[in-house]
Amino acid sequence: MSSAEPTEQTGPAVREPGRAPRTAAPAAPPLPGLAESARGLADATTTSTALVADALARIEATRPTLNAFRHLRTEAALAEAAEADRRLAAGERLPLLGVPVAVKDDTDVAGLPTHFGCDGELPPAVSDSEAVRRLRAAGAVVVGKTNSCELGQWPFTEGPAFGATRNPWNTAHTPGGSSGGSAAAVAAGLVPAALGSDGAGSVRIPAAWTHLVGIKPQRGRISVHPHSDAFQGLTVNGPLARTVADAALLLDAVAGAHPEDFHRPPAVRAADAARRDPGRLRIALAWRPPLTLTGAGPDPEVRRAVAALAETLARLGHHVEEARPRYGLIGLAFVPRATVGIAEFAARHPEPALLDPRTRSALRTGTRLGGRVVRAARAREVRQHRRIGALFDSYDVLLTPTTAAPPPRIGTFDRLGAWRTDVTMAAACPYAWPWNVLGWPGVNVPAGFTRSGLPVGAQLLGPSRSEERLIALAAQLEDDLRWYEHRPPV
Repeated sequence: MSSAEPTEQTGPAVREPGRAPRTAAPAAPPLPGLAESARGLADATTTSTALVADALARIEATRPTLNAFRHLRTEAALAEAAEADRRLAAGERLPLLGVPVAVKDDTDVAGLPTHFGCDGELPPAVSDSEAVRRLRAAGAVVVGKTNSCELGQWPFTEGPAFGATRNPWNTAHTPGGSSGGSAAAVAAGLVPAALGSDGAGSVRIPAAWTHLVGIKPQRGRISVHPHSDAFQGLTVNGPLARTVADAALLLDAVAGAHPEDFHRPPAVRAADAARRDPGRLRIALAWRPPLTLTGAGPDPEVRRAVAALAETLARLGHHVEEARPRYGLIGLAFVPRATVGIAEFAARHPEPALLDPRTRSALRTGTRLGGRVVRAARAREVRQHRRIGALFDSYDVLLTPTTAAPPPRIGTFDRLGAWRTDVTMAAACPYAWPWNVLGWPGVNVPAGFTRSGLPVGAQLLGPSRSEERLIALAAQLEDDLRWYEHRPPV
């Protein structure tokens, strides 16, 4: 990749994906990462009050530029930080005691409404979701809830309810969606790490477009309670962080089932995996996405970045070769599940007229595809596991681009109808959603930058319950490429 001078708002000029930039944009002193914050608190070199106050100040300062948060818990978070400092001084130790984090606004936090990107007045949640309960049990201080597009449908985070959330690498572009607020907040150093959710790539896509590690875990790894089977089993919660170790630490902190959950995979030790050599792996590189009828393929700059990442994996000793997963017509199973899921959430809104016309269109489609159609779509999952999983008889990991395109400009999807939005979205993001149908894990890793300084990413995908292998491989890549050294200018 040839070098280019950075513009006023873009990220660094780079010679090749993942490598050190020739020039670096000026950045504020970095906020400590999740693990570093936890160590500083345990060693008494910082305080929770200082970290939380710093996070809140950064969030307020970037509201005009990034607009990453829908709700802040300023007074409550500072009070919880003061209590964490008292507990730390008394000798108590927990994995995240006193560390500030954020959660996406599809996640219930007691005392705050869960707007999930929608307009209108909603009552505050009366209790925490299971993921937030586990965050608090680990000692974390939830500073606020990050923006999401309406009901998590799109790979951008824009809407009339809250405006546009912007990419800290270039504020003319989207950070992606639907966990765009969480990604923007972490990439800009407003918080050390954040939770997002992923129903069709909504953790991995914004991670790719903001130069982060994003983990979509196995279905059921992190509880989605009070929902038992969110979006017909497509949606899972997952961490976004600047490093693999931070993402793994957050995953360990929130993993686990609620007693009412349907899916209960056996526990993993993500943080241990991040310190483990993955061994020599057989890696399949797939360029062709599943059938979307858009003719989508990777942008040349995305292809160049992912090819360079594949070369790095080969240099590290892995066997890498091109292959084609047998996706079949997996989209015929995804569409009913996705639209029925949207319809189920949209039907709960107290003022449906306030919903985006595209949401109301999905609601009508989902209503028609409910019942027998969606049950048939879900019944196909076992056969899809066998057909696509056959790839893992010959390979250990599947590598694909996370997206086909770099992050679009803010407003790209404005004034598009439902059909054109879906087609444009499918062309830009055709790679992530099949793993939601399967319920299997995937990890986005930064793959570098375009010539204009926009981040792009690659997916490490595995079969059922393979998070530890994917995390170990991602950590090995991070040790070599040191992507965490690159920070956006905002």
